Amino acid sequence: MKPALRLLFVFVAGGVAALGFAPWEWWLLTVAGVGALIWLNDRSETRRGAFALGWLFGVGHHLVGLSWIATAFTYQAAMPAWLGWVAVGGLSMFLALYTGAAALVARAAPPGPARVMLFAAAWMLGEWLRGHLLSGFAWNPLGEAWLPVAGIPQAAAYVGALGLSGLMILAGGAAALAFTRARAGATAAIAAALVIVGYVVAAPSPPIPMGAPIVHLVQPDIGQGDKWNPAVEAAHLERYIALSRDGFRRSRRLPEAWDRSSPTPPAPARAPQIVIWSESAVPQIVEEDAGARTRLAALLSRGDMLIFGGVALIRDARGEVIAATNSLYTIDADAKLHGRYDKAHLVPLGEYVPARPLMEWLGLARLAPGAFDFRPGPGPRTLPLPGFPAFGAQICYEMIFPGEVVQTGTRPAWLVNISNDAWFGPTGPPQHLAQARLRAIEEGLPVARATPTGISAMIDARGRITRSVAQGSVGVATAPLPPPLPPTWFARWAHWTTFAFGLLLIAAALAISYRLRRAEIVA
Repeated sequence: MKPALRLLFVFVAGGVAALGFAPWEWWLLTVAGVGALIWLNDRSETRRGAFALGWLFGVGHHLVGLSWIATAFTYQAAMPAWLGWVAVGGLSMFLALYTGAAALVARAAPPGPARVMLFAAAWMLGEWLRGHLLSGFAWNPLGEAWLPVAGIPQAAAYVGALGLSGLMILAGGAAALAFTRARAGATAAIAAALVIVGYVVAAPSPPIPMGAPIVHLVQPDIGQGDKWNPAVEAAHLERYIALSRDGFRRSRRLPEAWDRSSPTPPAPARAPQIVIWSESAVPQIVEEDAGARTRLAALLSRGDMLIFGGVALIRDARGEVIAATNSLYTIDADAKLHGRYDKAHLVPLGEYVPARPLMEWLGLARLAPGAFDFRPGPGPRTLPLPGFPAFGAQICYEMIFPGEVVQTGTRPAWLVNISNDAWFGPTGPPQHLAQARLRAIEEGLPVARATPTGISAMIDARGRITRSVAQGSVGVATAPLPPPLPPTWFARWAHWTTFAFGLLLIAAALAISYRLRRAEIVA
């Protein structure tokens, strides 16, 4: 194959490999695309050529997988919309450096199973690095493409989502080795190992016990173009309230109206329930607005709880607003706020502007409206919920970071992920949901996810969706809260399990390489 054709082929292979992600979920194409990269890498004559192949594969891969980012730039007026595609291209070229590095490192082992195993370990390390360096962007780990396959995704409970990426490299390696008859045995061994993994770790979802709390996930289908329009703020809030009441009604547990002049509501006619609204659902500053709190509480009866997204203001000594937090609140029927979580992992240029004076001079204003930055919270927190199991809170894309969604030493019974995916285009929301499913598997915890435009879903502790509202639809997903599982390996030791898997792969690669060298010496 001519060099130019080889480079074009590997670029296309990278794009094809991304079609294993949601919403397409053509996971066999991911296996084929990775196999093509490994096959071409074996035939590269130089290490520089190997890096170029890996880098071009990564560029094509991320251009397809991250195309939703361009949509975000169409919802602001401070920057031209075409700059979104510049951002996608630039980010893809940067993230592809990790892919190129993995292809280069793999060349340290001889062609065959040893190189495949070293490639898998290097890929996993690259994904870990891109989730941590320069604020981190852990979107779409390669192993996410396993989600449509029965069994294999459950391995994330042991080795994390990045471990699933290592398994995908092994699968692609098996496909590449299948083209060489002399390595048919190695191909069969790798393929058999993947089948065994799928069989061993596959497990049914735990049954939902009688009396499990009822949760209503409200999706009003409020688009990004209308979200920040002050003229319709009141109408949006009314839509959330009306849908929530409809959720109560459809569950046939709607409480009777009670006289608000009475100091306390009467005894409830049903079991208490939980209502969850999306990120930034309430535009009022609820900590400073008693009227807003009363309006929200009017939805609830005794024992109910509302979880919703809002904003908290940070003021200086003179009372002037200097910053804000992207926050999650809980409120009861007495209009009492019981907990608040402040988003810790903020989006650069979305919620804050790095080096603001320089960026504003360059015309790179942030995508979200407002003249000041958001400030980060302290990190994952487990929030008590009177009358219900305590939960861990994550706002929007915080959910994409493995090992960073649960407060250390205080394990919750479930996770709440409120988000605003309205500006993520057609492909971003299903990919975001897929990553929430991976966190559920890793931690062994159910996830309740609410967004304004979808996809809102209840996810059990095996990562399976029990109830959802489709993207771009209005509705309420009403479901009993699934039970948690005992702490998984990953929940106990986080990325150390992934590193252990990587070290095992490296040790196997070294052992195979040693045997090959010995055989050459003897021959």
